[in-house]
Amino acid sequence: MHADVIVLGAGIVGVCTAIHLQDRGLHVALVDRRGPGEETSFGNAGLIERSAVVPYGFPQDLRTVLQYARNHSSSLRYQPTALPAMAPWLLRYWRESRPNRLAKAAADLLPLIERSVAEHDALIERAGVQHLVRDAGWLEAYRTPALFVQEAAKASQLAAQHGLKMQILTGEQLRALEPALSAGFVGALHWLDPKTVSDPGALVAGYADLFVREGGTLVKGDALTLVREGLSWQVQTERGVMSAMRAVVALGPWSTELTERYGYHMPLLGKRGYHMHYRMGATPLVIPVVDLEEGYVLTPMRGGLRLTTGVELAAKGAAPNPVQLDQSESKAREIVEFGPRIDPQPWMGHRPCTPDMRPVMGPAPRHEGLWFAFGHNHHGLTLGPVCGRLMAQMMTGETPLTNPQPYSPARFA
Repeated sequence: MHADVIVLGAGIVGVCTAIHLQDRGLHVALVDRRGPGEETSFGNAGLIERSAVVPYGFPQDLRTVLQYARNHSSSLRYQPTALPAMAPWLLRYWRESRPNRLAKAAADLLPLIERSVAEHDALIERAGVQHLVRDAGWLEAYRTPALFVQEAAKASQLAAQHGLKMQILTGEQLRALEPALSAGFVGALHWLDPKTVSDPGALVAGYADLFVREGGTLVKGDALTLVREGLSWQVQTERGVMSAMRAVVALGPWSTELTERYGYHMPLLGKRGYHMHYRMGATPLVIPVVDLEEGYVLTPMRGGLRLTTGVELAAKGAAPNPVQLDQSESKAREIVEFGPRIDPQPWMGHRPCTPDMRPVMGPAPRHEGLWFAFGHNHHGLTLGPVCGRLMAQMMTGETPLTNPQPYSPARFA
């Protein structure tokens, strides 16, 4: 079997890249070992985060660092034995999070963030999945009055700078808007530009259905069998060998398992996270809420109320640890009344993160026809469609929507 391009990975980034390449007249084969949206794209908090104009950086104040070092925070937990191997990545992440470098990262990512909702809107309409998406925005809630006042001032400045719609809500205003919340929150910032998704996995599957309806090839196969044969790239699938002149690695946190075989040692760290669904309480939550001080997100989903945890740093292949989810659930029940767990086991996934907080997108420096599209940090769902467009523009010689140089794989070569 032959295609013009093989896209390896049917998560949000891979599916959107395949769609945009197909829109430009190419025959595209989308290859994954599982169905579309069944891995990392499935388990997130369901936010299309238009307001995320500043990346998640490493804390720069000593107080926060020491708080995390105690390993009692529900926002961040770590496996002590895993830290030595992660130390070089974490050190670079800390350096890249210094104010001047963080500002540069934000500027480099802004052209993608600014287009994130519009690009989703176009695919949502084409795919007919409007029922999965809401325009209610999300709530950034605080427990501590002083911190709320401080962060509200920063947010007001940020919103004005970037033309974002944001409302500052007192505790009373917050509970009037969202009666499910108790008095545990003293106030919140209501970001109105983002959209929320009631089933992220179904959204990605809907985009993949669009790809197939419009002539794309979706096939199960093992991306790690990719080899170069002559001038083409070949991969083993359930339908036999698929070959193409170009291949895109969009395997999220598993991308480096393939790229390292070709000598590309990308600094990609999988930040682990968990989610669990619960039965809604008597007063159901309507708008997603992020507890900024405890690091979890509560999102109303089709499968129930989804609690998504913060970050866990653990060795690759380490067994799941229930502590962070249990701690986050306990904190959440202080704020919202909700029922028992629905899922038989917590879901665990990995957020593919680079230390400079920028994705890896562009041609492999030493292998013709090999392209990379991974490392979207905490914003894969948000950036999938716009990054799919940018990848297709680069691969077909179009003028790109923004300068792609900051995302080039060559920066790590």
